[in-house]
Amino acid sequence: MSEAGHPSLKAYYTVWILLFVLSVVSYGVDFFGVHPEPLKWSVLVMLALAKAGLIMAVFMHLKYERLSLIYTLALPPILIAFIVIFGMGEGQFVAEMRRTAFGW
Repeated sequence: MSEAGHPSLKAYYTVWILLFVLSVVSYGVDFFGVHPEPLKWSVLVMLALAKAGLIMAVFMHLKYERLSLIYTLALPPILIAFIVIFGMGEGQFVAEMRRTAFGW
């Protein structure tokens, strides 16, 4: 780390390489057609969240901030992701019940 509290160029290069590797993995998941679909989308969302976390930590310098600020910025998107994931399960359950009850 440099004297101003910012990461060195080596840290930036490391993050760029990690972002490239995570992007290649996400393209590979789509290219090779991972099945079932919920697994595919879950893996893609987790890879996207990992990339966003890296960007926030290093490029937005959150790694060097107070923990309260990190929680303020990071927890809402994580909670929204959990709500969406649980909502998808609920939606699939309701759709299955409608198909069973009404023959749709």
